[in-house]
Amino acid sequence: MLIVGNWKAYVQTTDHAKKLYASVKRLASSTALRDTQIVLAMPAPYLGIFGTGGKTSAALSRVLLAAQDLSLSTGGAATGEVTAVLLRNLGVTHAIIGHSERRAMGETDQMVSEKVSHAFANKIMPIVCVGERERDPDAKYLKLLRAQIDAVFSPLSQKERAQVILAYEPIWAIGKTAADALSPEDLTEMVLYIRKILGSYLPGRGAQKVKLLYGGSVEPGNIRTLAEGTGIDGFLPGHASTDEKTFVSMIKELQ
Repeated sequence: MLIVGNWKAYVQTTDHAKKLYASVKRLASSTALRDTQIVLAMPAPYLGIFGTGGKTSAALSRVLLAAQDLSLSTGGAATGEVTAVLLRNLGVTHAIIGHSERRAMGETDQMVSEKVSHAFANKIMPIVCVGERERDPDAKYLKLLRAQIDAVFSPLSQKERAQVILAYEPIWAIGKTAADALSPEDLTEMVLYIRKILGSYLPGRGAQKVKLLYGGSVEPGNIRTLAEGTGIDGFLPGHASTDEKTFVSMIKELQ
């Protein structure tokens, strides 16, 4: 399982950030954690505090760092931009690209595609978010989802396609209770649909190599149910990852 905790902008003090990081680090170094990779996507200033400078010890190998976005800037006269080279030199290994909140600010499929290619060029693993805003009776949302995936995978090499991490985040399911969010049955259907799309780009069993995450009202009470038998490879929790006890409980539920 791959668990990516997206802190978004909820964590606004260094004390809060340090407590969260310390609790996850303790859990990751314990023998209780089996076959689970944790990635923390924190605001850029914290990457400078917790960054390893590109050196990852065995103790930290299960707690990797992700940027919440990736600038297309390559440096120079670009005030306010955080470049991929800078991130990589801090020890950042992943970047969330195309999150629904960035798309709501005007990020297009083309921009997402360019950022994914830029991430690979700078040896940063892209975590690409896709998902519909709402579900319609005519299932047009499936075409939207396909268009988002096509935009990312079309220009990539076969090797890059197999390395993309896809995060399915139905926007309508975010911020709801577990009972009102996506059911395990619906998640299973969506995983099959996404794998079918990926089969167009990765023949044979290649589509199974792409890690597929789910995000949308994931809690300690439903994470195990969503993980078992749905074909999902991990999760992308948001607000829940900023509460120390909740996030640790979610990870433990998967053990």
